[in-house]
Order: sequence, then structure tokens, then C-alpha cells
Amino acid sequence: MTDNHLDVHIADDVAVLTLNRPEKLNAMDVATRVRLAQTIRQFGTGDPVRGIVLTGTGRAFSAGEDLQTVPTSYAEIREAFATFHDITRAILETKVPVIAAVNGIAVGGASEITLCCDSRIGSPAAEYYQPENHRGIIISNASSFLMGRLVGNHAMRIILGSQRIDADEALRIGLLDEIVATETLLDRAVEVIAQWNSDPRTTALHLGLLRPRPEDIEAAFTREDDAARESWESGAFTEGIAGFWASKNAAPTAPATSN
Repeated sequence: MTDNHLDVHIADDVAVLTLNRPEKLNAMDVATRVRLAQTIRQFGTGDPVRGIVLTGTGRAFSAGEDLQTVPTSYAEIREAFATFHDITRAILETKVPVIAAVNGIAVGGASEITLCCDSRIGSPAAEYYQPENHRGIIISNASSFLMGRLVGNHAMRIILGSQRIDADEALRIGLLDEIVATETLLDRAVEVIAQWNSDPRTTALHLGLLRPRPEDIEAAFTREDDAARESWESGAFTEGIAGFWASKNAAPTAPATSN
């Protein structure tokens, strides 16, 4: 089934959700993000599947927010942030394991979505890139809390320096839990879910114990929302997006879609 650039299929009692917009590096608009959160909640009850795998089509996991539909008012920024945040909520509310199968580059909000997943398994082409600080955009998805929780002080250089992190480094610092061959990536993610969720009754309880506390996540959302408002009011957001498009127009052969 395909809806709003999102494919859904069941493999061995696992729901595989695939971002499918390869011509735009799987960049996500608001409708796709809303549908993704809804679908995660649909399958996150533990009936009828034992887990969820999130991945992308082609050479990218996702290029994050589609900057061709970039917010033009603070109200639109609030809406965009709300839809990103809600994906984090949806994942952390599930009663089944959620694994990000990072098949290629994960940019901005898309890389942040993987941070709240219970595991991140990458192909050799997996790459993390969070360019927001150099584009006037504020990080979201509670990544201000989750990034440091996963990688400690590496979070500063990843966010402030907007450094690209390849698969080997991502594994070394804890962004990825393992790297497998591209052709076995989905099979491995499904296999891990089967190993972890042999008894859904206790697995759901342990997920609740091991995942971040909801109050910590909501506090991070509030801080990120406040920072987004300040970025908008200062003009940093508008100037950063204008600079992004100016650089794309100066290099027309480069991919020109997303955050």
C-alpha cells in the first residue's frame, strides 16, 4: 500500500514502512509526516505485528523536510514542528520495537526521527547529516535531548558543526548499532525484532522502562519550539533558507530539494 509517499507492507509479522519519494531523496512534506505518525500508531499496538521497521527507497533514507514547501510564516513553522514531534511521540508510545533501517543519507529531521527508534541498523551507505545550524533552522523531534543521550559530547560537533557522519563513524559513536550489507538490511532489521519480541507481554513492559521518559521528551519539544520561534523572529530562518536556495541556484547540478 502506498499513501503520501509512504509504502507499507508486512514481512514476517513486522510492518515495514518505506519512505518512497526517491526523486526528492524521500523528502517529507506535512502530509507524509502526518501519515507516518498515524501508521506507526496503527501498527504500534502489538496487534497484528511484532514490530516496525522504518526505511527509505533508493540512495537516501530521507532528506528531511522538503524545502520546496518550506514554512513561510511562524504558524506554518509551528505546524511543521508539530508533525515532526508527533512522529517521535508515536514511536515512543508503541508497544513493539521500532527499528530504523538506515539505507542511505539521513538529513535533518529524518536523521532525528531515527534517534527515538529502539535500534538503528545501517547499510555501508548510511550517513547522518544535520545542517540546521548553518541554515537558520532549529532541530526538532526532541533531538536536543535524544542526540546527547545516544552520543554524549559528540552531539555538539554534529549539530553545531553540521558535520557529515559516515556509517563507520556513526557505529563508533553510537548513532548506529550495527552495519550490514545493503541487500540484507531489511532482513536483519526484521530478524532483530523477532529476537527481541519473543514475548510481547514483557517486551512492551521493557520498552517502557528503557525508552526516554515522556516528560523529558515533552520538555525537549517545548525548548525546541521556543528556539524555533526565536529563530523566526530574528530573521535567521528566512535568511538561512534564502542562502540555501542561492547556493542551489549557483550549482544547478546538485540535488535541490531538502533540509
